[in-house]
Amino acid sequence: MNKAAIITVFLMLLAGVPAVAQTSSPNMTVVSVGDGDTLRVRNQQGQPVTIRLACVDAPKLKQNPWGQQSRTRLGQLLPVGQSVQVRSIESDKYKRLVAEVFVNNRSVNLTMVQEGQAVVYRQYLKGYTNTKEQFLQAEANAKQQKLGFWN
Repeated sequence: MNKAAIITVFLMLLAGVPAVAQTSSPNMTVVSVGDGDTLRVRNQQGQPVTIRLACVDAPKLKQNPWGQQSRTRLGQLLPVGQSVQVRSIESDKYKRLVAEVFVNNRSVNLTMVQEGQAVVYRQYLKGYTNTKEQFLQAEANAKQQKLGFWN
């Protein structure tokens, strides 16, 4: 294992999230939503963890009105107190956990793309070999249907 991989595993363990990318961690609870692709949760130990939604990019809050609409929608999908499962991918340079978030076995990341509230972040599709095409197709459909900021 190289140094970067060891550091990533260590950071994930500190966050209380399993280091194996294919493993979900149950019983994390939403604390807040920052914008359309960032949220805070509490892990099973009660520690706060900042999560950056993997594979997607949402408009910034300053990009009116799309940034606020994206944040609002993520807040509707992930209200405070919502229990979520997290499939960790890696930690980013800001020490956030980059992950796919699930509610009732449904990917919130994918939902945001399907609804035109986020786009696929193509250079970060790693970790998505099984669902890459699903994300790209969801974006194409949202664009074609002029959903969210595509309108």
